[in-house]
Amino acid sequence: MTHPPLPAFEHEHDLDRDALRRLVADIAARPALWRPLVTIDAAARKFEQLWRDEHIDVWVISWMHGHDTGFHDHDVSRGAVAVVAGTLVEERMVLGGPALERRHPAGAVFDFDASHVHRMRHDSADAAVSIHAYSPPLWRMGAYAVAPDGTLRRASVSYAEELRPVDAAA
Repeated sequence: MTHPPLPAFEHEHDLDRDALRRLVADIAARPALWRPLVTIDAAARKFEQLWRDEHIDVWVISWMHGHDTGFHDHDVSRGAVAVVAGTLVEERMVLGGPALERRHPAGAVFDFDASHVHRMRHDSADAAVSIHAYSPPLWRMGAYAVAPDGTLRRASVSYAEELRPVDAAA
């Protein structure tokens, strides 16, 4: 993929969580950068890569009602998200109890480390759009499911594949 020159994105090292938060907030404040990548589609969550180099990758994700990543991790990458339209729901997996739920409305920015396991979904009628940055860049993610016997299963997923809830085989 050929990228336009975006000097503000170029870094000489992987970014920490604070720097990732600043990056997604800066991109969110510049809609001319991300708005052309928004694609609203009721059938599927759309994700478009805005930038990728050896230290970061940045995605624009468009959501509609019912879109759901399922529980997942980001392998070795830490990340940050800026919600630029709508509201996204983030759930953290809790063993033996209900997931911890946080709602992130437009204007919210949050971050996470590489060990973070969460699920992102959109549950309202309006569209949502979010900016995601990862450092080091994503190569693999883990998708999680609970098997009928209660065991936790992890499937490795390429960064280029769509995350969605997975069923676990017993």
